[in-house]
Amino acid sequence: MAYTNALSAYRETRIKTASQGQLIVMLYDKAVQHLDRGIDLLKMNSTGKKDPGRIEEINKSILKTQEIITELMVSLDFEQGGGIAKNLFSLYTWFNQELLESNIGQDLKRITIVRNLLAELRSAWNEIGIKNAAENPQKEPVGGINIAG
Repeated sequence: MAYTNALSAYRETRIKTASQGQLIVMLYDKAVQHLDRGIDLLKMNSTGKKDPGRIEEINKSILKTQEIITELMVSLDFEQGGGIAKNLFSLYTWFNQELLESNIGQDLKRITIVRNLLAELRSAWNEIGIKNAAENPQKEPVGGINIAG
């Protein structure tokens, strides 16, 4: 019990002290983790007997990823981001549509494509964060994005 409380407190502190760029990377990390879980469960279902409990877990993993993608969409700044923000919004919209359709059809290929693209975006954001941290060591204020759950 104490370990769980300490871990929870650590996660909360990590999120509260993260820069905006670090929060975005954390969101991508969680999205990829959830899709990895869904992909693993989907592979188990395709190699053996379909387990209704497993199908529910796949659904939860995909839905959680869609929630994270929606959070990423909401965090876009169209004034400062211009064309990049618009392109990301279109990409996030496509991700959510692909995940919706692949969840219904239990389509491993489509889920994997979205997962891989999210991982690529995560790497790009991480590089941007590293570059910005080196150029500007001051912490920027953070908003209220909640990714602890």
